[in-house]
Amino acid sequence: MQAAPLAPELLSRTTLGVSRLNGRLLAVSERLARPAGLTAARQQVLGAVADGPLSVAGIARTMGITRQSVQRIADLVVAEGLAEYRPNPAHRRAKLLALTDDGLSAVHRIAADHTAFAAGLAEQLGGTPDFRAAVEAVETLSRALDNLGY
Repeated sequence: MQAAPLAPELLSRTTLGVSRLNGRLLAVSERLARPAGLTAARQQVLGAVADGPLSVAGIARTMGITRQSVQRIADLVVAEGLAEYRPNPAHRRAKLLALTDDGLSAVHRIAADHTAFAAGLAEQLGGTPDFRAAVEAVETLSRALDNLGY
């Protein structure tokens, strides 16, 4: 299939835009996590298991990053008493990461500011329907990249 004449330019603009967006979202995450004594990375890993225990590999798949990156953060939050490893009935060697009471408390300390920021962002985007459309566009782009297999 031949690329449309504008496709390379659109790919470049997308790459730059997503990189800038990622940087901005990481900065916001750092600001939101700081009052709970967390970093953005710790908050993301704890948030991934807020609804229930997951394996490190499962968290990595959900976040779209390497298992080794998640393992490093998981070991840190376990050492800090924010999470614990539990036996995994489905896989003896791949333990599940679960929140401790302290970890759950940290996640809850972030929730109000997270909700307020999300509401402000939705307003900037023109409301929840436009916010949802932006999320769906990012998810569509992510799936398309997955399908290309690069």
